[in-house]
Amino acid sequence: MRTRPLKVALLGCGVVGSEVARIMTTHADDLAARIGAPVELAGIAVRRPGKVREGVPAELVTTDATALVKRGDIDVVVEVIGGIEPARTLITTAFEHGASVVSANKALLAQDGAALHAAAEDHGKDLYYEAAVAGAIPLIRPLRESLAGDKVNRVLGIVNGTTNFILDKMDTTGAGYQEALDEATALGYAEADPTADVEGFDAAAKAAILAGIAFHTRVRLDDVHREGMTEVTAADFASAKEMGCTIKLLAICERAEDGESVTARVHPAMIPLTHPLASVRGAYNAVFVESDAAGQLMFYGPGAGGSPTASAVLGDLVAVCRNRLSGATGPGESAYAALPVSPMGDVVTRYHISLDVADKPGVLAQVATVFAEHGVSIDTVRQQGKDGEASLVVVTHRASDAALGGTVEALRKLDTVRGVASIMRVEGE
Repeated sequence: MRTRPLKVALLGCGVVGSEVARIMTTHADDLAARIGAPVELAGIAVRRPGKVREGVPAELVTTDATALVKRGDIDVVVEVIGGIEPARTLITTAFEHGASVVSANKALLAQDGAALHAAAEDHGKDLYYEAAVAGAIPLIRPLRESLAGDKVNRVLGIVNGTTNFILDKMDTTGAGYQEALDEATALGYAEADPTADVEGFDAAAKAAILAGIAFHTRVRLDDVHREGMTEVTAADFASAKEMGCTIKLLAICERAEDGESVTARVHPAMIPLTHPLASVRGAYNAVFVESDAAGQLMFYGPGAGGSPTASAVLGDLVAVCRNRLSGATGPGESAYAALPVSPMGDVVTRYHISLDVADKPGVLAQVATVFAEHGVSIDTVRQQGKDGEASLVVVTHRASDAALGGTVEALRKLDTVRGVASIMRVEGE
């Protein structure tokens, strides 16, 4: 075994960073044996140096992250500070000064992954980021290595634990959205400002990363259609149950049937109770991958938290350190396919539409006519009425999102339609 240690700089020492530091210290002998050389934590960059960090050597703490990554003797930089800047500049600076990078920064990778990969390649260094998507679940590496010889057609998953916890509570207890969110916050699953989670921004960043790897195509955050789940109601869950479904916030990345384009989207959807994703409870994540040769694969586990995310970071650290010793680099960006990303209007799926209508003869015929005029075929209709008011629930056959949008716009113009209570896609069938 080589005696000179590989030196690691840690950027960020919050929940994940402190756990990375702890495991690197307590499992140093095991890590050295697995890598083939000792690994030394050479510095930890933080914003608040006075904060007490149990188990973190105070002498390693610095507020000058730039100086740390510029040292020249750093072999690997582990970035767990998040956000766009200063993370982007620090990562590119690390490459320039001879270090490979392990990152958990989904937002940055979704926005500037191509540029970061190019910088890594220019300097002959590694960029690994297993921890950026789905915490401890091995997902990035299987997609870009294990399935590298296969053709992936679809990636469908629950990639945000906060939203899954909330929707699971609404499903199993009958709680409303706000009540379920309050419980998630009290248990530490939701941030004080949960916008990134509940409005789908977090899941959209992960969808961009997954789509890019799965389809060998550059997919940025702006390419991902995003809808949050704050408007999901108890009535939606009641309708889902009548259909033998539940509701999940899904990240869906698909190759078009002709193979000439891809789509990436995040939104709430009904999925059958028979689908493996329907049984994913609490704050867990799960991703369903469909490919030509391997068929259907499912990856399941804790998608967030200090220890699970640190596990993914350390797995990447071991791989990058091994590459460092051998003088090689791992797989970089694969964007050779360069497929266009189609707009949401091209997506074809089924829909569940709930309408508030006047309870009088002829309403159903009017509604059915609107669907027919826009080329959207109706599968089932359920109507309930009382005291001049009625609810009409329509489930369609597969249709394009653009056709459905035109249908809903026309329905809103009918005098007999008081309002469109909800629109939800039906997936996983």
